[in-house]
Amino acid sequence: MIAKLYTMPHASAAVTAIRNFINADPAKAAHAIEPLEAQEGAAIMSALPPSAAAACLEKMQPSCAAAILRRLLPEPGRAIMAILPPFITAELITILPQGERETAVGLLGADAARAVAEILTYPQQSAGRMMKKNFLAFRTSVPVQEVMTRLRALDKKRAAVTYCYVVDEDNRLVGVLNMRDLILAVPETPIGEIMIREVYKISPYTDREALVALFKDKRYFVMPVVDEKDRIIGVVNTAALVESSEQEAAEDLQILFGASPEERPYSPIWFKIRKRLPWLTVNLATAFMAAAVVAVFEGLIAKVAALAVFLPIIAGQGGNAGIQSLSVVLRGIIMREVDIKQALPLVKDEIAIGLATGLVVGVITGAAALLWKGNPYLGLVAAFAMIVNMIAACVSGALIPIIMKRWGFDPAHSSGIFITTVTDIVGVSALLGAAFLMQSRLM
Repeated sequence: MIAKLYTMPHASAAVTAIRNFINADPAKAAHAIEPLEAQEGAAIMSALPPSAAAACLEKMQPSCAAAILRRLLPEPGRAIMAILPPFITAELITILPQGERETAVGLLGADAARAVAEILTYPQQSAGRMMKKNFLAFRTSVPVQEVMTRLRALDKKRAAVTYCYVVDEDNRLVGVLNMRDLILAVPETPIGEIMIREVYKISPYTDREALVALFKDKRYFVMPVVDEKDRIIGVVNTAALVESSEQEAAEDLQILFGASPEERPYSPIWFKIRKRLPWLTVNLATAFMAAAVVAVFEGLIAKVAALAVFLPIIAGQGGNAGIQSLSVVLRGIIMREVDIKQALPLVKDEIAIGLATGLVVGVITGAAALLWKGNPYLGLVAAFAMIVNMIAACVSGALIPIIMKRWGFDPAHSSGIFITTVTDIVGVSALLGAAFLMQSRLM
């Protein structure tokens, strides 16, 4: 869509059409611009009013937005950054090359630079990175009537207000207002007398996983963020958390199978190739490891050709079982249901599950081998290999993400590739190893 508009014969008509497109649906426009080269995206953004360009960049994948913003500095990048929310600006600046970050911060106004610098001190995916500054806080001595007047003024501007917070003379968070109590109170009453004193507060260093658990448990729409002196510095709402969680889930899904989290369906072809090829190479190397095991038993397979039929069946079934286990454990880690320091009970459960499912699937596989070739020993070998591989699959599906998490890596990062490596090697080794021991009865 954007590409078609950009090639319109009259430049002014193209700019107007693109601006209307962005104003109508900034997210859709962002997704349309992402596949373009950064230079093309920057050319489009530079022809637009800063407000339209900012609306579009805000909805883009951060890496794409940063690549475009980099080419817009110093102008019109300065004007665009002045409109972007500080937390978006901070995120884009962190993606810029090291030497260009200071230049970008230097283009900001004093207040914006201070806000961005504060946000950059907090870890990625923390409350400090997600918090917003648009909250209402009043001193304890402020009368009810003044608060109501302020709320009515905001209502006329269609500004949504979920909670009103109460602070003391040192700006420390001491309470929150219940709207019902506010409406029923005498107008001259200081709000310090009607506020709810028990307020749940979070640190700006609280990570996203902990926030998800807190919002799920407390069921609040918004949570106040306070510094080490209990001064309110921002709020995190469910919308920001859901958006962050959705983005993280989508990225984890791509990372799980070795794709780049930055890739999109219509990303440039060379970008896709560059991002996918490294993990495909790793996958190829692990496939050669399994092939090396097969090569060791090449002579045996030549004598008992039926074994070749069961190799992909046992390896594939193990891979499926491993991914099932992996998906459950990953969810548990994300939702903080799994304590990575006490993984033994989880591993024991997966061993039991692998044994039970392996017995059922193994018996079916063995029965199929018996019916096909009429050789009970072939069925026994196939059943044994299936049971061993199912246990290995379930255990590796649980252990690999836990080990990666304990070592400081993203537990979703290509865990699927490692699990299929384990199940391929174990499945092939179990089948051909058992067949080697019983080869006199298989021929």
